Amino acid sequence: MKAHEREAYTAFKEKFFDWLLAYEDHDHFSKTMLSLFLLLKQELMIKEVTLFLFDPFEKTFYPEVTTKEDLLACDVLPNAEFQTADPRQRIHIHENEQCMIAQLLLQQSEEFSGVLQFVYDNGQRPSQVFLEQIVTDFSRLFSKMKKIARGLSEEKRYERLHHFTAKIHASMKIEDVLEEIIDTLQEVYPSFTYYLFLSDDHPYHERLPIKTLMFEQADENMAAMQAFLTGKIQLEDSIALQRSILYAPIKGAQGVYGVIEIIASHIMEFPKSEINFISLLANTAGSALENAKLYEQSRRLVADLQLINETMHRLNANLRLQDALEFMVSQIKRSFGAEEIGFFMFDREKKRLLPGSTPFFQSRQAKKYIEFVSKRIRTERDMVFLGDAKVDASPSAPIYRSLMAVPMVQNGMLKGMAIVLHREPYHFTFEMFKLLQSLIHHSTLAFANAMLREELENLVITDYLTKLYSRHYLDEQLQKSMEVDAFGTFILIDIDNFKSINDTYGHQTGDDIIVQVANIIKQNIREHDIGARWGGEELAIYLPKVPLTTGVAIANRLAAKVRQETNPPVTVSCGVSYWKKNRREEATELFKRADEALYMAKRSGKNCVFVKDYQHQYKA
Repeated sequence: MKAHEREAYTAFKEKFFDWLLAYEDHDHFSKTMLSLFLLLKQELMIKEVTLFLFDPFEKTFYPEVTTKEDLLACDVLPNAEFQTADPRQRIHIHENEQCMIAQLLLQQSEEFSGVLQFVYDNGQRPSQVFLEQIVTDFSRLFSKMKKIARGLSEEKRYERLHHFTAKIHASMKIEDVLEEIIDTLQEVYPSFTYYLFLSDDHPYHERLPIKTLMFEQADENMAAMQAFLTGKIQLEDSIALQRSILYAPIKGAQGVYGVIEIIASHIMEFPKSEINFISLLANTAGSALENAKLYEQSRRLVADLQLINETMHRLNANLRLQDALEFMVSQIKRSFGAEEIGFFMFDREKKRLLPGSTPFFQSRQAKKYIEFVSKRIRTERDMVFLGDAKVDASPSAPIYRSLMAVPMVQNGMLKGMAIVLHREPYHFTFEMFKLLQSLIHHSTLAFANAMLREELENLVITDYLTKLYSRHYLDEQLQKSMEVDAFGTFILIDIDNFKSINDTYGHQTGDDIIVQVANIIKQNIREHDIGARWGGEELAIYLPKVPLTTGVAIANRLAAKVRQETNPPVTVSCGVSYWKKNRREEATELFKRADEALYMAKRSGKNCVFVKDYQHQYKA
């Protein structure tokens, strides 16, 4: 070694010692080497210093650290001869018109393998002894710096793991635990790619890199599924794809809750130290995730019980059937995010849609869903829960992929069914299905009681023979109308020659004639109009907020329908009266005028309509 080289190198070592004591960022190898190379360049009068590391995939060396921003033409990358040459030949010299390049093959080991390249101005040439000393010293230095950097990095990783453990065990939210898993991995291994394989039974934030763990697609993610089923880390090393993939199960005391997928590009095989760290992180996450799931399950259970209690409290408050069903539909929509809800009662082979169900179930498009569910429930006597239903619905109809259906059973007998639909597949979770089952089980009795109560009410206000309203109910409703409405029309109807019908055909036929006329009345009035049995063969209609002219037209239409549709054929006579609010009259006066008009219709030959207003009486 030349004297000036020895002096310069000695000075560099002294300054290097001072630098090493003052430098604090040893865990970042590249940053440490760049700082060292700048000192080396300054002390040894080297133009540029570059460190190349060996890439086992490409079978060549790539620049890792350099004191230059860009490589110039004079910067010759190491030749392939470094791979095949005698390892004892550790120094290669290249010269051209612009510069002289010394490439030093540093110690090859598990810790370090690389080439240190010095670029000198043309005319400068370091001695062979000096370069050999550099090779010896820097091989040992780089190997030790790698060990120090790895040790410090590992210390920081475990500090981060401790922080991760403290943070996720302080949270009882599943999403917080999953986010912290990804954040920790990105901080510890910033160059890797991560995914979480999870089941689809929980909605997660869109920013999380989540893949659905599906058993029907196990062939596509065999290693992930293997990690999930065995609870052991799985590795996939691919030289062709130049990457290594690790699958770490997120495992708690009671089971495996998912799998972390870590994709490491340009790494042929995960180091054991990294596998141990990732395994520890995954197990810690599994324990925290298990606690969060148990906490969430307990909260959901409390919320479910509160929902059931609130629902039953309302349903047992003597609500009418439609009000009870509308309340139940609103509860299911709010709790499950359902789009369509239908309740049906079975009457032998018929299915009666209950009022309060969503309008979709009144459409023709719903028929396929109703028949599909009805068949399953009637034959299997069990619930239906489909995440991706394949119901052959009409092409023009909306396709509902998520389907839940629960039979309505009372005293061991199948009374009906409830159907809940949503367009998106896998919208309903199994927890929702169990809650729906409990809701329907508890509410069936309340629905049955509401139906029975309304049937009893109808018996009180309905005529047994005709199923028209009773005269008492008509009186009540007319009185209410006269208090709030501005006008109305009353029609009194009498079946002509009814005694001769009874004498000729018998009383049973006579009753049948009354029923036929009653049915014609029901078919020709509005839902809120009131058809009633007045007494014997007399029937009545009250039309709230209907003017006299319209009432007369309805009476004439009814008379014509009776002549055409009764068997044996009969005719009717009608007396029509009306009221106005400014007259301030009683209902009895309205009835009296209609009775007088009916009397005139009878006296005028029957089979006609007469009107009695406040001053006149005439044939309509």
